[in-house]
Amino acid sequence: MPAHTVLSDRSFTWIHALLRSMRSWWHMLHVGSIVLVLALSPSSYTPEFRHRTARHIYTCTWQAMPWFTVFSALLSLVLIRIVVVTALSYGLSQYALQMVVRVLVLELIPLAAALFVALRAGLAFNAGAVDLAAGPPITHRKLDLVHLRTHLTPRMLADAFSVLALATLSSVVVLVLTYLLVYGLSPWGLPGFTRTVGQVFDLAVSLGFILKTLFFSLAVAVVPMAASLETAPHRVTDTIQPGAVRLFLVLFLLEAASLTVKYI
Repeated sequence: MPAHTVLSDRSFTWIHALLRSMRSWWHMLHVGSIVLVLALSPSSYTPEFRHRTARHIYTCTWQAMPWFTVFSALLSLVLIRIVVVTALSYGLSQYALQMVVRVLVLELIPLAAALFVALRAGLAFNAGAVDLAAGPPITHRKLDLVHLRTHLTPRMLADAFSVLALATLSSVVVLVLTYLLVYGLSPWGLPGFTRTVGQVFDLAVSLGFILKTLFFSLAVAVVPMAASLETAPHRVTDTIQPGAVRLFLVLFLLEAASLTVKYI
């Protein structure tokens, strides 16, 4: 085979892969925008819609909340102890509390909540494949709004709410554990503790924390389901790898953007 023919085939393959990737990302943004409009539309909140949403919220959030809270509390105890002891050994005890709040509450807890919900609910492709297969075929050009509104939007709302709820509850638990490990049961450390936490959570940092957690929740809700909708007409019982890779990439980009804005 001539060399120019091989190069032409390789170039066509790369161009085809690039176009397919761009269509896939556009499909994800398209599905996300439609779901956001449906979620904000008052006409969507019929009794059946509210019942489905409440059931998914119970499954995604209430059932998972005790286990995630216990897991995050145990992991936080270890990390808080390591940070406090290390700071004391280097004579930097005045920075230990700020370091714990910045590392755990601002960075690790939202990311851990997003990954936990994604692995438990958002990326349960095999569990959702039945619902997807039961609906009409969905392509890049056509989305069945009735199926999307009735079956998929409540599930996406529940996944997004689960990330927000778990991140908020775990952040409160981490702050309480931090106070107990640093000051013990004495109430006299509250003024210094609240002043330090307030210095960390200024207006810009608080707004960034809220926006990052919100974007994490939207990514967990939209990206896996968009990948499932994209592959459902062709594959019903397939691997969850495409949706997982895309979701981890989106979460990584959001975290990198957050760190860049705050520290650079």
